Amino acid sequence: MPQISAIIPARNEQENIEAAVSSLAPQIEIAEIIVVDDQSTDRTPEILTRLASAIPKLKILRSGGLPSGWTGKNHALWLGAQSAKNDWLLFTDADTVHLPDSTARALHDARTHDAALVSYSPEQRTETILEQALIPFIYCRLARRFNFERICNPSLPDAAANGQFILIRRDAYEKSGGHQAISGLVLEDVALARRVKQAGFGIYFASGAGVARTRMYRNFATLFEGWTKNLYPLMGATPASALREIAFTFPWLFFVLLLSGIFTLGHAANLLFALAAIALILRHLWYARELKANRYPLRFIIYYSLAAPLYAALVIASGWKHFRGKVAWKGREYPVGGASAKS
Repeated sequence: MPQISAIIPARNEQENIEAAVSSLAPQIEIAEIIVVDDQSTDRTPEILTRLASAIPKLKILRSGGLPSGWTGKNHALWLGAQSAKNDWLLFTDADTVHLPDSTARALHDARTHDAALVSYSPEQRTETILEQALIPFIYCRLARRFNFERICNPSLPDAAANGQFILIRRDAYEKSGGHQAISGLVLEDVALARRVKQAGFGIYFASGAGVARTRMYRNFATLFEGWTKNLYPLMGATPASALREIAFTFPWLFFVLLLSGIFTLGHAANLLFALAAIALILRHLWYARELKANRYPLRFIIYYSLAAPLYAALVIASGWKHFRGKVAWKGREYPVGGASAKS
């Protein structure tokens, strides 16, 4: 049976790290769990020390200072890969819980699809109204941009992966340059998948239903910081692609008809209000179709009127940050844009 080295970057992950490590420990395919503590200032080191006493396969690394030109996550993952002893590497996030037999399924998919990189988009836990409004909406948009079938087709250049679950064969990792080749990129998962496919290796990317589960952001501050870091490059990294995204998802027609009705007198106003209502209903029906296609509960349809403007605001804010050339994440600022964003 192939053996796997699981690698988790952890910076101030006291709320998540125990569940992530504990979900990996029982899986027999995982020979070692390497957690790279990236200069945490909360209880993460204390929790890891306690876990290490109970889980023999857990190994803790300290990242030390961050070298120039690196993001913290890329550096932590690269350190973990250098320390790993096995031919398969599983890169995963501290906020991700792995369901039973997830690694067995990933190895099976690697064999079945002749893939050197297997990635899944995990199930998303959404517990607040804000999460239930935005997370399904964003992932429906990502599903439109990153089509699983096209990514898995070796004859097409399409490539993507989700950093919450990336299983990669060591030879493919090394030949593609690994995280050292994408050291300064904030969208490291997609960049790594592109390099792996360009190096001639197969990719298998699929839904992570039944494989892994995650809750990415627990409050608005981290949600805003996280998505404004990633959303603009995910949607094409050009002003035109961002504008197209906003134009397609925002209910412009509803607002135009509504405002026209407000400033119109008589029966024409009633007609405009009726047309505005129809336009909004049609947008909700469109969103219902997207939710169904991506296996989200249809009850999330009630959040469309909140999700669409919030999503537009996130795309604009993300575009502004990348235009400005700087994004922030977990107390660090990283340069973005220019040549590094197009690698």
